[in-house]
Amino acid sequence: MTTLDDIINRRMSTRAFEPRPVGRENIVALAEAARAAPSACNSQTWRFIAVTDSVTIERLCREAMRPVIPNKWLVQAPLVMVGCSQLDVIANRIGARVTGIEYYRIDLGIAMEHMVLKATELGLGTCWIGWFSTKKVRRILDIPGRIRVSALLAVGYPRREVARKRSRKPLDQILFAEKWGRPFK
Repeated sequence: MTTLDDIINRRMSTRAFEPRPVGRENIVALAEAARAAPSACNSQTWRFIAVTDSVTIERLCREAMRPVIPNKWLVQAPLVMVGCSQLDVIANRIGARVTGIEYYRIDLGIAMEHMVLKATELGLGTCWIGWFSTKKVRRILDIPGRIRVSALLAVGYPRREVARKRSRKPLDQILFAEKWGRPFK
């Protein structure tokens, strides 16, 4: 039986995809996983655009990626999930003004990570992309101005398995007890 720990440890950022489509049933499964995520005041502000048209993906890659790190490999992805948010009044407008926390970004991050874990379970590879022009993505995909665009997620069947252990910082560098810097024993 596959455990959640197995899925978490198997997940890796994929930047090379097989040229085969991600089926509709898998796209729905990813969206269902995202839909199960928690959100501030149960606002469920996340919205997703599943882009499977290769011409549109190529256009996103050519026009919407920022310079220096252009993410040209994105053109290989058979699916790009565009993570958006439709803000509500209470949690995302008033709450953000009071606390300074943009809850919709947290909510979208949780929902999209649910997608990432579901994709891993389904044998799909993913890669988060945050280095893009929201203005250009909005224009290419006809996203209304009131909708926030926060992340792209490349999804597809990994072209090759890379058997490498990802390095991670030791637990004592990221987990503290009671106060910042106090080792957790």
